[in-house]
Amino acid sequence: MTAVPLTWLYVPGDRPDVVSKALVSGAHVVVVDLEDAVAPDRKEYARTATAERLTDPQPVPVHVRINALDGPLAAPDLAALEGLPGISGLRLPKVTAPQDVVRVATHTSTATGAGLPLHALLETALGIEHAFAIATAHPALRGIALGEADLRADLGVRDDAGLDWCRSRVVVAARAAGLAPPPQSVHPDIRDLDTLAASCAHGRALGFLGRAAVHPRQLPVIERAYLPTPEEIEEAEQIVKAAATNEGAQALPDGHFIDAAVVATARRILSLADRDRP
Repeated sequence: MTAVPLTWLYVPGDRPDVVSKALVSGAHVVVVDLEDAVAPDRKEYARTATAERLTDPQPVPVHVRINALDGPLAAPDLAALEGLPGISGLRLPKVTAPQDVVRVATHTSTATGAGLPLHALLETALGIEHAFAIATAHPALRGIALGEADLRADLGVRDDAGLDWCRSRVVVAARAAGLAPPPQSVHPDIRDLDTLAASCAHGRALGFLGRAAVHPRQLPVIERAYLPTPEEIEEAEQIVKAAATNEGAQALPDGHFIDAAVVATARRILSLADRDRP
């Protein structure tokens, strides 16, 4: 899949039946979780079951979130996943410094220098402070994102708005590092889809692109929220058409002023609208 993923569905690594369902759920990326979603006494089984599942190519990209990098489980996780045809990337929890990324990238690189794409999760105040350094730590790093549950606990934030500065910090760091816009963190209430939709609209306004999910019913809400509306597409088409006949700054018949930055935004909107077309 060459289009930018909009949905990242987390599933517990010790539930092979749930993993199988996730692979046909319509999620753009399935994230098999060996960390928070798995009880301590199920860690070894989750690792073995995941490795067995990923011995063959999968119908959609599959990432694996390994266990904490500073704990005893990360190394055996990496060893079990090494070279498997079915894995498309690794998600690294609680990254706090660029050295965390470099250490994993060095471990997973091959003789040719290639390695698994890495995605760093920033879940602490220290990780947020080092956001740009982490985002530029190694060529294998393809994305950064927030882990908001842990970050909320670390900061003692009680209101959702208290995380907006951190959200913007991560969006800016990703852009400055030349990475794709980060996806939003999960919305934990799988029944309240209206609040999920409103939260996605807020995330999109902040510069996020797509979102992690914990249940398949969240997927269409996330995708709908992040795809351009018909009105946005129509406006973008008008802007691009006007720019094709006059490359300079200009005012449209409706009074809106457009310049190169506005045209670039319009082209991004049309590219996103075309993401699933052949």
